[in-house]
Amino acid sequence: MHCPKCQYNGSKVVDSRPADDGRAIRRRRECEKCGFRFTTFERIEAAPLLVVKKNGDREEFSRDKILRGLIRSAEKRPVAMEQIEQIVDHVENKVRSLGENEVSTTLIGEYVMQYLVNLDEIAYIRFASVYRQFKDMGVFLKELQEIVKKDEENSKEK
Repeated sequence: MHCPKCQYNGSKVVDSRPADDGRAIRRRRECEKCGFRFTTFERIEAAPLLVVKKNGDREEFSRDKILRGLIRSAEKRPVAMEQIEQIVDHVENKVRSLGENEVSTTLIGEYVMQYLVNLDEIAYIRFASVYRQFKDMGVFLKELQEIVKKDEENSKEK
């Protein structure tokens, strides 16, 4: 494992623990040359999963793309990186549990938004505005009204 700081190809495992509900192993490593500590994840290599984009193109499923989108939408919000990674884990598990070789970006986006709306409403709106490609203020306002309605319903239940 190459050190991300000095690129030395030697590290020792400092700590190892299960991650993603036992489907991965999280390892803390320390570079034997410079002492830099970094984290790696070991996962079972799953069968390739193709994502069908809106224009019909197909590409391999990428956790990183979901992660980058969530990081952008949660920028300057009180959302921990661990929470974002949990959403990515949940979405990937949900998509893979479908047992399909192909899944649409639409379905992936819907799964992401299901988790994100409960985590941070502003991050949700940011993600939804890009994902749903709000064409005008009316569509944006409708989405905001649905969130306010859900908040009011949740307040009445408490």
